[in-house]
Amino acid sequence: MEVENQDNAAAGRGSEVTSVPSGTNEKVEESAAETKVKFDLVNEPGEAQHSENNDESRGAETIAFPEPSLSNKKAIPELTLVLIGETNSIEIGSKNILIDHDEQRNVEHFSTKLYDLCGRHISVINMLGLPNIDEFPLNEEIHAFVMLLPNGLHNSHYSSGLQWLETTFGKALMAYVMTVVTHESDDKCESALTDLKANSSFVEKRYHTCRRSMMDEGEIIALLEKIDAMVCENAPHCHSGLMCDGNKGQKEQLEHKEERLESSLFQQSQTVGDIEENATAIKVKCDTVTGPGDVENSKNDENTGESEITSVSFANNDKVDELEESAAKTENDPVNGAKHSDKYDDSIRVGGESEIKYVSSSATNKGEPDEDKEVNKVKDTSSTSHTVSPVTKEQGELEESAAKTECDPVKQPADVEHSKNDGHITVGGESEITPVQSAATEKVHYSTAGNMDMSGNMDKKSLKLSEENNMKKQHQRETEALLDRLQLQDKQQQKFSPADFLKVGPPVKQDHDTPEKDVAHTFIQKLMMLDYRARYIPVRQNIPEVSHSNPPEKFDTDDTDYDDLDALYSTKVDIDQSNLKTHLHPMDVQMAVFHCSDSFFKQNMITKLSQCQYALPLLVPDPVTMDIGCPLWTFRQIRKTWKMTEMKDNSNIVTMKSMPICKAETPMVSFLRLGSPSLSKSELMNTLINNRHKIFFDRNCPGSTKSHHLMDGVAEIAWYCPAGKPNDAFTDCIAFCNLHGDALSNVKQRDILTDKSSVNVVLVPTLEKNDKNSAVISALHKSTKPLIILIADSDGGAVQMKKGKYKMGLNDRSQSDVSEELKKIIGKILSGPHESFQLESMAEVSGVKLDEKDNVCQKGKSAAMKIVDMLQGTDVSKIKDTYLPCQGQLWKGWCKINKELYHLRGNIENEKCKIQRKLMQIRQDQCEVSCSKPMKSFIESLSSLSATEKDYFLKWTQILTDALSTDDLGSILQKYDKKWAEVLALKKKHEKSDQLKSKQTELDEISTQLQSATFGLEHIFREMGQIYEAHASLQKQPERGQTDWSKYPELAAELMISGHPMELMDGDAGHVPLTWISGLLDEVIKKLGDKRVFVLSVLGVQSSGKSTMLNAMFGLEFAVSAGRCTKGAFMQLVEVSEEIKKDFEFDYVLVVDTEGLRALELEGNATLHHDNELATFVVGLGNMTLINIFGENPAEMQDILQIVVQAFMRMKKIKLSPSCVFVHQNVTDIGAAEKNMDGKRRLQEKLDKMAQLAAKEEVCDAECFSDVIAFDVQKDVKYFAQLWEGSPPMAPPNPGYSECVQELKTTILSKAKQSAGITLSQFKIKIQDLWNALMNEQFVFSFKNTLEIAVYRKLEVQYGNWTWTLRSNMLTIENGLHTKIQNGKLDKVKLNHLRQESNKTYDKIKQAMTTYFDNDGDKDMLVQWRGRFESKIEQFHDELLRGVQRKLDEVIQQKKACKKLDDRKTEFENKLLQKSKELAHQLKDKAEDEDEEELEKQFSSVWSGLVKELTADTKPIEDINYEEDQSTVLQDLGFEWLLIDESKRSGRYKKIAEVGDYVHYVSLRNRLLEVAYYLKKYFQPKEQQEIRSFIDGVEKQSLDAIKSNPVATRGYNLTHLQEVANDVKQKVTDFESKRKYALKKDFTVDLLLYVFHRAGRWLTESHMTFKGNNDAHSYVESKKMQYYNIFRSFCKGSSSAVVLGQLICDKLKSSTVEAVCNKTAIDLAGEMRCNFPAFNGNRLNLEKHVLKSLAEKEDFNGFITYIHHPRDQVETYIREEVQKYIFKKQRRKALNMLKKNVDDINTLVSQALYDTTEKVKTHKGDPDMWVEEFSSLLKDELTFATVCCQNFRDINNFDFLKEEIQKGLVSVKKEMSRLSLDKIKESRMEPDQILIEQLCNCCWVTCPFCAAVCTNTIKDHKEDHSVPFHRSVAVNGVHVRNSVELGIEFCTTSIASDEKFYPNQDSEVLIPYKKYRTAGPYFANWAITPDGSKLEYWKWFVSRFEKELEDHYGLKFQNYGEIPSEWKTHSKKQAIKSLDEMFKL
Repeated sequence: MEVENQDNAAAGRGSEVTSVPSGTNEKVEESAAETKVKFDLVNEPGEAQHSENNDESRGAETIAFPEPSLSNKKAIPELTLVLIGETNSIEIGSKNILIDHDEQRNVEHFSTKLYDLCGRHISVINMLGLPNIDEFPLNEEIHAFVMLLPNGLHNSHYSSGLQWLETTFGKALMAYVMTVVTHESDDKCESALTDLKANSSFVEKRYHTCRRSMMDEGEIIALLEKIDAMVCENAPHCHSGLMCDGNKGQKEQLEHKEERLESSLFQQSQTVGDIEENATAIKVKCDTVTGPGDVENSKNDENTGESEITSVSFANNDKVDELEESAAKTENDPVNGAKHSDKYDDSIRVGGESEIKYVSSSATNKGEPDEDKEVNKVKDTSSTSHTVSPVTKEQGELEESAAKTECDPVKQPADVEHSKNDGHITVGGESEITPVQSAATEKVHYSTAGNMDMSGNMDKKSLKLSEENNMKKQHQRETEALLDRLQLQDKQQQKFSPADFLKVGPPVKQDHDTPEKDVAHTFIQKLMMLDYRARYIPVRQNIPEVSHSNPPEKFDTDDTDYDDLDALYSTKVDIDQSNLKTHLHPMDVQMAVFHCSDSFFKQNMITKLSQCQYALPLLVPDPVTMDIGCPLWTFRQIRKTWKMTEMKDNSNIVTMKSMPICKAETPMVSFLRLGSPSLSKSELMNTLINNRHKIFFDRNCPGSTKSHHLMDGVAEIAWYCPAGKPNDAFTDCIAFCNLHGDALSNVKQRDILTDKSSVNVVLVPTLEKNDKNSAVISALHKSTKPLIILIADSDGGAVQMKKGKYKMGLNDRSQSDVSEELKKIIGKILSGPHESFQLESMAEVSGVKLDEKDNVCQKGKSAAMKIVDMLQGTDVSKIKDTYLPCQGQLWKGWCKINKELYHLRGNIENEKCKIQRKLMQIRQDQCEVSCSKPMKSFIESLSSLSATEKDYFLKWTQILTDALSTDDLGSILQKYDKKWAEVLALKKKHEKSDQLKSKQTELDEISTQLQSATFGLEHIFREMGQIYEAHASLQKQPERGQTDWSKYPELAAELMISGHPMELMDGDAGHVPLTWISGLLDEVIKKLGDKRVFVLSVLGVQSSGKSTMLNAMFGLEFAVSAGRCTKGAFMQLVEVSEEIKKDFEFDYVLVVDTEGLRALELEGNATLHHDNELATFVVGLGNMTLINIFGENPAEMQDILQIVVQAFMRMKKIKLSPSCVFVHQNVTDIGAAEKNMDGKRRLQEKLDKMAQLAAKEEVCDAECFSDVIAFDVQKDVKYFAQLWEGSPPMAPPNPGYSECVQELKTTILSKAKQSAGITLSQFKIKIQDLWNALMNEQFVFSFKNTLEIAVYRKLEVQYGNWTWTLRSNMLTIENGLHTKIQNGKLDKVKLNHLRQESNKTYDKIKQAMTTYFDNDGDKDMLVQWRGRFESKIEQFHDELLRGVQRKLDEVIQQKKACKKLDDRKTEFENKLLQKSKELAHQLKDKAEDEDEEELEKQFSSVWSGLVKELTADTKPIEDINYEEDQSTVLQDLGFEWLLIDESKRSGRYKKIAEVGDYVHYVSLRNRLLEVAYYLKKYFQPKEQQEIRSFIDGVEKQSLDAIKSNPVATRGYNLTHLQEVANDVKQKVTDFESKRKYALKKDFTVDLLLYVFHRAGRWLTESHMTFKGNNDAHSYVESKKMQYYNIFRSFCKGSSSAVVLGQLICDKLKSSTVEAVCNKTAIDLAGEMRCNFPAFNGNRLNLEKHVLKSLAEKEDFNGFITYIHHPRDQVETYIREEVQKYIFKKQRRKALNMLKKNVDDINTLVSQALYDTTEKVKTHKGDPDMWVEEFSSLLKDELTFATVCCQNFRDINNFDFLKEEIQKGLVSVKKEMSRLSLDKIKESRMEPDQILIEQLCNCCWVTCPFCAAVCTNTIKDHKEDHSVPFHRSVAVNGVHVRNSVELGIEFCTTSIASDEKFYPNQDSEVLIPYKKYRTAGPYFANWAITPDGSKLEYWKWFVSRFEKELEDHYGLKFQNYGEIPSEWKTHSKKQAIKSLDEMFKL
């Protein structure tokens, strides 16, 4: 057995490289002769023990292994545990029992806590969060990998953790994994076990849970017990070694347990003498190893290991003989399999440190100049120890020496250098990869004791085995070298998968040549694009680096012709073989990629090779084990189509066949070669099958070399498929098989092929009886199989030796002659009885490893077979109806009925309810028949299988289901073709007979059969979607035994993410299952996040190559075949690769592929409508649309252009702007520039013409196509070469086609760079919007751009925030200026001053706007509103400024108006103070004896006289008598008192604006008409609305007129009412004059009283303001209490300072209350605006809360107010909510605000008091100065009237004054702290009014049908009016003309129906609801879109208030207006909930 080298490097060691010059042969020989290596006994199984007694070494002449020092010894742990997982899965701390440190990761730590716990030596290695294997501790013997998973993330972490472990360490490691779910103390993780059980790799007994803290001893002990149990079960008990070299990433093939000992390795061809001499220099003693296992040696890395590497080079071979003798003395002990794994040793691991010496030689093997010579390595501890290089001897001598020592060949003699960069041996400058097991280590093989005696002699069998092993290992080394050159080393374990190439990457470089390292990837990319030149990639040869030979010899010659000729003919110039040697063979590249691919990518690769018409590998030797494999799986997707020709009745009958190639039974012709003939077998086969295309790679193909590494022994197969034409080479499909390499050597493959083939063709150099080929030829000749022997060196034609046996000479014959003759012979043989070959029969061949027998593949297949077995026995056309019933007639019926919702007639709401009942019944039926056994099995498999098993399962399901319908489809298609031909023949005769109709009917029936017989994986997914939709619509929970339908979208999302196409539009039903698609995309978003995608749509004529183009461009897998391949529309996610992601703003490209336009199956079945629908849908979805035009048929082009242009026209009208590229395929001459220019010109003309036609149809202005969409005919039109290079079925793809694909891809990516794409959630919404609009005939009017609406709503919220910021800032400015005006410090407010004050905030808002519009994710959509909103903000700011200026001007005017009184106030106060003081002095002596009551009595007796004295010359201002004035004005206008009195008493005038029916106010001159009005209710809703609008208009204009009067400054006057009354009466007269009816006096009286009522509050308040500011009587009377207190103070002897302090405190008290209340009002308004849900959004948000409030209160009168006067109700709602917020909900918060403002004012006053006193004292001021200074400090915050100090001149102690004021302020503060919130109501600024001004400054226009209010936040917006949902017209009192029946329909339903309406009461013309915008300006400005939602809110309202509505409007819900029963099922709770759903935007 063998000692195995392991290519792992021990960490933490250094290496020394020493170069030893040549010329030191003697020393080397001596050193080599004395080298001794001993192996110690291994007593334990699986372990290698080191001998402590090693040979001592003297100097540098022997290798010694010193004993390890004691310091290196340590206790061997009983258990070694590795912790893996995320760092957050465990809390590492001092109390953690398992691991209490986080110091040094990936280092073994002995656990003291575990020792304390259980008394055991346990080591723990912390590898948490370190997935990089570079950091993994090498060569540890690990008993358990403890995978720590945090609870909640256990599933995802488990999957990713296992994948990493398996990739890094191999599947064998899975036995050593213990899964531990960690959780917080209070967490429960019962579900974790259930979740993890779903994984096939999970073992429950190796599962544990514990707390993250790891402090519970019981949990840790239980864990250790489970680990012990696991260790006992495992054999071996521990795991050691990595799967890959952590430093280099080179994988070890551990499955081949060869025992290798690192030692000197010799050239296979060297002589016995050489070996003896070498052996003399190396003495290897091997001790007996008793334990089973291999001895593994680990090579040192160049950066690690304490070894010395010496490179020695030799110039001669003088001492060879001595080496041979030395080799003869090599002692070999039997090694029984101990596996050596010492972690301290880097080399052979035989007790101690080692040094590795690399030796090179320049000696050349003369017999084999092209062979590489391997490098020898010798272990030595000496610093000067050397080894010698091998030399060459005879072959016979080699065999003799091989009996003693087995050696691997070294192919190329050259100097050997050790590369520091890659660890490989560099031979002559070229980097060579050595075998898989070790990158720079050779092996010596030892046979077992049974095959080798102690003297080292071996028997012949052992020799043969050793030769095979040598060859195998040589092959492995060459494979590694090849993979290294192709940079595919890492792909031996991490195979290529389809996901690696299902990405949008950079375009393939079309370089002239490609570096070796890029060849493999370039090959794959080109192959995926169907570029058959992938085989012929020019490889860049870097000759200076790879050359092995000496530079060409230069001749020193004179400049003569003779010398030149002499040089020419000289033999001294060696031919440089390096290029030949180092050139990569193209087929080696192909096979290297094949071996480095997983089974799915192999399948893709082989499918593409088949499409490229290349031969495919049938038998493939494993590059490592050399076992023969058959990749049957890779053929499963290949389908071949051919036309077979048969002679029947003297005529040729052509039959088309199409089937999976695995199922095809065809003859097979096998080609073999024996020996090395001069002719190429592959070239001969190419000529035979297709002389225009190299199906098999032959020696004449570009890039061919003499040798290829991976193709030897490969058998390739190709099929000849006839086209049914006379020039076909064969009449039926034939398989041709080609065995590469010598058939003599590849015995297994030869036997298989000769057994399976129908005809054997053997190519031999010569045909002689006793040569080495004769035995094989004889056996084939004796076989019953037909045989054709081709003799390369023989002359003559074909000779039939006996029946079925031919021989043919090839010498001096042309390939064509040979080919023709061969065709005839093969055709003749196959025309008779012959055996057939079927690919699936390869599964029966013994000794062949079939890829499909892999366990995972078999598991997937068995799951698929389980489903297919259920389908067997059922007619294919019945399968869908039987097992997939939800998508058949039920789904189609649902779609048909659903479309009726958009064509309602009659009583549309009742009809709508009936249709909805039908739809729900169908959904119920779907639920009942759902989940058939096949579907249940399918779902269970999807849910339970692992990822790889699931992929196999889906592939097998697709393969097996396709196979079910193959035969039926073929026969149906033939029937269809035949019948179609008959119909065409009749049409040509221009017949319109019954026969034609009959034939067309038959054709339709066949078409239906065709659709029924089509069955595949997409139908199963469609069924999933329908089951989900049915259950979701009913919200039906899964019953027992059923699968959970709610999980279906998640399953489908996983598949979509992994690259599976998903059906977007059902092609059979022509419908988009919106619920399913939304659920699917929601799950994709959950898994990926809301990624941005670039949507690429493709549109084109049927069978124009759309799917083929996409598949070639992106590596997709859309269905491709003739006819209607892609049924409906499919979407597929393609990730943007990391290398180009930085250039794009999106993460994925989402490709939407569609069925072709103008499909024959749809002919006569609304084709045009379907095509328009499809085109509009996909064009609307795409950020870019590819329009695919096939061929140059003008009629077909015109058809598609018309459809496409109309689709783009529609996009323009709905403000979508996708880009487009026209792809013109199958153009005959794409190289002709002139022709292309002409083609583009003609295309432009057609597009322009179509644009003009579409503009008329869509009512849009467009003169040319560029008016519709940005289009450049020079850049946006691409011409494609035809796909096939020749005529199918044998034609390969045209290479020019793939170049065109590349160019198109470049164009797409360049355009995509300019797009941000859309998010997946936006894509989902877009699908819904487009499809809902398409359901209506009026697409443009019906389209509701939800994305745009959502962005606009967000902008409205921002606008509200910006305007509030400006308003709140302006309120603060206004408040401050108002105080200054009241203090007399400001007498004029300038606009510029206000602007300056507000500019800082305004600038911030402008900056915020700029940031928002520039940086928001939807900036592309926002740009359309940017200018408008910027101007709106500017306008709002200006209006604010003007509004504040206007208010403050009024304050100034009021101030000026009361100046007279203000001037007298000082006089009044001085007199009052003087009189109080005098009176106090008079009563001073008595005051002490009198009580409070007596004092007050004395003061009052004097006060009245004092008041009269002061106001003697002023007249008191009277209060107004408003009620009396109203009656007076009305009577003056001529209205009767009784009429006025009756109206007042009844109070009906107050509700005139909300009356439901105004009929009782109307009178007609014609009595009969009047009767008709009453009897027939002829008075229409429009007329009712006109009167209501008239009332509202009069009210607004009258109030504006009244408020324009300066009542607050000049007082109230009766003329104010008289002017308004006259104006209103005139308006009524004007209104009547334009109507057919008159309005009674009652109306005018009620209207006037209503206007007066509405103005009354304002007039009263304004007059009271005037009176307060101007009435001296009132002012003086208001001061009574204040001066009584002063009087009392004087009476009690208080000083002037005390009285002044008291006076100041009184003034401060009133002004402080005012200031605090104003400030608190602003603060409360701000708080509610920002945090109260109803007020912190846009207008729509407010509307929702108003409606919720109304529903919760169920207040009918409130509803009526809202319906007819929405603004009034909204204002009422705001006031109510402000009151509730301040006084109930957030009372504490409001009080805190009030308290804070009080504290702020108190602080201000206290500071002012201190500053004033200090300043006056400093300046020695007087009381006047003190008062002036104090008031100036407060003037900005408080209104503080100046105090006259005339009576306080005696004050000089200002500190005392300050103290007195402070004392007074204490009581003021106490009173202020008890300030009630009610005081805010009395303040100048009220929070509710502030909020009303902010929130109600919006649009209040109502819907012309239902009077719903436009919810736009902007008042005068330019966009159409809109509201998220409308309401039943019954709400607005609409009824049927000439009846009392209320209408109940919703206008959103009406506009989708076929009904009509009268636009006004005078109109006699009915307008279709679908064209409502044409009914006039009032209608045209409204955007009303069909709404499929339930609209539960207003249905509940109508049902709940049915009686009230009838009474209010005097109408009935009967007949046409009968309320549907479904409406009455809605509860209030449902109604309120529906508001949230409908107001999401």
